[in-house]
Amino acid sequence: QMHLVESGGGLVQPGGSLRLSCVTSGTSLDFYAIGWFRRVPGKEREGVACLDREGGGTHYTDSVRGRFTISRDNALRTAYLEMSNLAAEDSGTYYCAVALFGSSEDMCLHEGGINFWGPGTVVTVSS
Repeated sequence: QMHLVESGGGLVQPGGSLRLSCVTSGTSLDFYAIGWFRRVPGKEREGVACLDREGGGTHYTDSVRGRFTISRDNALRTAYLEMSNLAAEDSGTYYCAVALFGSSEDMCLHEGGINFWGPGTVVTVSS
């Protein structure tokens, strides 16, 4: 069993930056791939950034590549999403998730293998 809690969301102006954190508890984070997903009202949830267990393989959705960076600190049992040059289209509820099996690509594209989700944190990009 694993418990995930996101934080770091809020209101930011266009062009600004935010860092989201996902603190986990329970089973060691070492065993899991991690991912960040977002949901915008009226649209399906999409995988934004995902990171493999070891070796650092990553997958980013096209709209955030070069602006967002996913990372993890297994010792702190925490995952991060650094977001820069934010735009209104980045607004939404951001969720972190972990997957015991599968690749970062499968996790982001198909929500493959996801075992646990956090409750989400809201990001609003507006002037």
